[in-house]
Amino acid sequence: MQDVERLKQRIPLLDYLRQHHWTAHATGQQEFVGLCPLHHDHRPSFYVNARKNLFYCHGCGRGGDLIRFVELSQHLSFCQSVALLQRQLAAPRVGAVLEQAAAFYRLQLHRHPEAAQYLERRGLRDAALIEELGIGYAPGGNLRRHLTAQGYSLDQLLDTGLINQHGRDTFCRRVIFPCWQDDQMVNLYGRSIGAAFPHRLLPRPKGGLFAWGSVCLFSTVILVEGLFDLAVLWQAGFRNTTCAIGTRLTPAQFTQLCDPPHRFVYIVFDQDENHAGQQASHQLAERLQSAGTKPYIVQLPPGHDPNSYWAAGATAADFAARLTEAQPL
Repeated sequence: MQDVERLKQRIPLLDYLRQHHWTAHATGQQEFVGLCPLHHDHRPSFYVNARKNLFYCHGCGRGGDLIRFVELSQHLSFCQSVALLQRQLAAPRVGAVLEQAAAFYRLQLHRHPEAAQYLERRGLRDAALIEELGIGYAPGGNLRRHLTAQGYSLDQLLDTGLINQHGRDTFCRRVIFPCWQDDQMVNLYGRSIGAAFPHRLLPRPKGGLFAWGSVCLFSTVILVEGLFDLAVLWQAGFRNTTCAIGTRLTPAQFTQLCDPPHRFVYIVFDQDENHAGQQASHQLAERLQSAGTKPYIVQLPPGHDPNSYWAAGATAADFAARLTEAQPL
């Protein structure tokens, strides 16, 4: 219990809420009020006592400390909530290692012709966009030496997952996309350019929806499976595109997509031969509709995802037509 109390002292409830975009007004010394993050609140009813580190909502009747708030907002158990907060405390340290690795990978992208050729085959040609997304390349065999020279221990590299138990680079011959959340790098995604399994994330949370800080400003959002899908659509001007890195949204990603309600969401998943992408589209659309959003399922030619559709010669006008033809659930 002492560890739990220290955890709550290190992460003040008010700071945590503000980091998650809660807007409050002072009502007295160390007392704050705002809309309740736990239910659809139209009149400020959520009170925080910063001195006691406690909250109470007069609308939904729920209250407690920081851990209780995480339990309610993230739908987690007590132990899961404590573990989540402990990971967040460690995030700045881990984020620094990931940023160093991502910067190293960005340098490698321009030193290895096979990486540039791979991007060209995938239809990604805009140098400014490649730089904006922070795309890099992991040739393998040299990350450990680089990071240890920066002062990081082998144990730290093993903890992040960047190096495996054999001391080798986890991302070998992979194009790298950094994943950010709340100005912290939380993970790296690697896409194999060879025969290895195509997709790889570090054994860490993948974070929220990709680039949600900018995409959430749009009332109409395009949701795709992969980061190459997102990249080619951004390249074509569809900057309202986001990605969950897969078809299964985490609870936090689903909440992002549904807030505010009544958003238009165009789901553009892969048109798989085994219909996995199509089934995932319909299941997600049903969940989104139940949550109050307006989902549309976009049909691409059989066997295609947005990236392959683009690489095969589709234009922005072609994709816009697909959006126009999309039917609501």
